[in-house]
Amino acid sequence: MSLFTYALPYYTDTRAVFDTIADEPWAIWLDSGIQDGQPLGRYDILSAQPTTTLLTHAGCTRITRIARPEGVSEHRAPPLSLLREQLARREKVSLPDGIPFAGGAMGYWGYDLAGQIDQQPVAALSPASADHREMPEMAIGLYDWALIVDHHLRRSTWVTTATWDDPQGVARYWAERLCPHTPIPRAAFRVTGAVSTLFDAEAYRAAALQVQAYIAAGDCYQVNLAQRFSAPVEGDAWLAYGALRQHNPAPYGAFMRYPGGAVLSSSPEQFLSVQAGRVTTRPIKGTRRRDPDPQVDEALLAELIGSEKDRAENLMIVDLLRNDLGRVCVPGSIQVPALFRPETFARVHHLVSTVTGQLRADVDVLALLEAAFPGGSITGAPKRRAMEIIAALEGHRRGVYCGSIGWINDAGDMDSNIAIRTAVCAQGQIHAWAGGGIVADSDWQMEYQECLTKAAPFFDLLRTHTLSES
Repeated sequence: MSLFTYALPYYTDTRAVFDTIADEPWAIWLDSGIQDGQPLGRYDILSAQPTTTLLTHAGCTRITRIARPEGVSEHRAPPLSLLREQLARREKVSLPDGIPFAGGAMGYWGYDLAGQIDQQPVAALSPASADHREMPEMAIGLYDWALIVDHHLRRSTWVTTATWDDPQGVARYWAERLCPHTPIPRAAFRVTGAVSTLFDAEAYRAAALQVQAYIAAGDCYQVNLAQRFSAPVEGDAWLAYGALRQHNPAPYGAFMRYPGGAVLSSSPEQFLSVQAGRVTTRPIKGTRRRDPDPQVDEALLAELIGSEKDRAENLMIVDLLRNDLGRVCVPGSIQVPALFRPETFARVHHLVSTVTGQLRADVDVLALLEAAFPGGSITGAPKRRAMEIIAALEGHRRGVYCGSIGWINDAGDMDSNIAIRTAVCAQGQIHAWAGGGIVADSDWQMEYQECLTKAAPFFDLLRTHTLSES
C-alpha cells in the first residue's frame, strides 16, 4: 500500500471546505478551532463516505461493509475487539511528517461503552433512559481518504492509501467537491421550546451532598457530577455547530454525522495521543470563568493557580491516569512533564497536566483505549466506584458526552479528545452536558455555578437561535 497525495488550496478556516460535504453520510470534521483569525491547533482532518461502519447499540455491534457483497452483520463480541479485527484487515502504512491520517478509523466512543469494555452489562454503568437509548455507544467509520489541513505548514493535502485504477482522477473529483462554492441552502437551525434539565439547583444540591456522603463513607475521593440540558429544535445541526464553534472555539472540536443524528463538540481537552508508541494524555481539572474586565480575568486566573483544592483534584486525576497508562506502558516510562499548568480558552481558565508513557511493543492503541477509557478527568476516583455513583445519581445516560472523539490511522497511531463541551442533535432535540468534580470540601453552589459556566456556550447557542413567536 502506498500513499497518494494531491495538493489543494490552503484555508485558515476550514469551515467553508467542510460545508461542501457536510451532508454526506458519516461526514466528519476534526476541527482544531479558530480564534481571532488564528487556528488553535495544527491539523484539521475531514472526510466522508467510509467504506465500513461500526454502530454499537446495547451491546450489539452492526458492521456494514458498504458496497460489498458481505453486506451487514451483527455481533455480540466486545466492540473494541471488533474494531481491532476490522483495522487488522487494512494494510499498515508509514506516514510522513505533516500527514497524521490518510486512512483508518474515525468517529466516537461513547461514555456508555465503558460497561462493554469491562464485559459487564451496559445497565451496570448506565441508567435506563428511554429518551436517549437510541444513541449508539460507538459510531466508527473506516475511511479510505481524508483532507489534511496543516496550519503550521499552511497547506491542504488530499490523501489516500486506497488502491484505485485512477487515483489522479479520484483526487481531482474530491478536489472539485471540496472547493468552496456558493453556500449550500440549508434549513435554518432553530430552538422551538424551553430548555429542560433533571437538575435544578435544589436537585443538584441533593446529588452533590450524596456524593460527599459517599466520600465520607470511604467509597471514593472524587466524583464528576454532570447535568444534561435539553431543548426541542428544528433545522440543520451543521449550522448549529458553526455557531457553537464561534461561541466557544476549541482545539479539539468535532462535527460528525451518524445515522439518526449529529455530534457537535467544542472540547478543549486531549484524551489519548499516540505517535510511534509514545503516549500523551492531558487531563483538565480546575476551572474558572473568563471575565471581560482584564483585571478581573487576571484575578480569576490567579485564584485558580493558587487554589489548593483544584490542584489536589488535578493531582488525583493525574495519579489515576498514571495507573491507567501503567497497565499498557513500559515500566518506568511514565512521566508527568507538566503539572497544574494554567491554560486559557475562550470562555474559561483551566489547570492542565500532561502524562506521558511508552506503549509496550505487545499492545496496540486499542489496548490503551481499553485501559484508560473513559478518561479519569470526567469520572472521578477510584474510577469504577465513581462511575457507579454517577449512574445512580445522574438519571440519564451520557451518550457521547465524556466519551471520546478521534482517529486511529493505518500506521497504528491515534489522537482523541475528551468529549466535553459537547452536544448531540437527534430526533428533534438537542442535548448538552456540563459537570464538575465533587470532593469532600466542595461547595455545592460553586460547583453548580461551574456547570453553568461550562454550559454557557450552549446557552448562547440556544438564545441566539430561539424561534421568535409571530
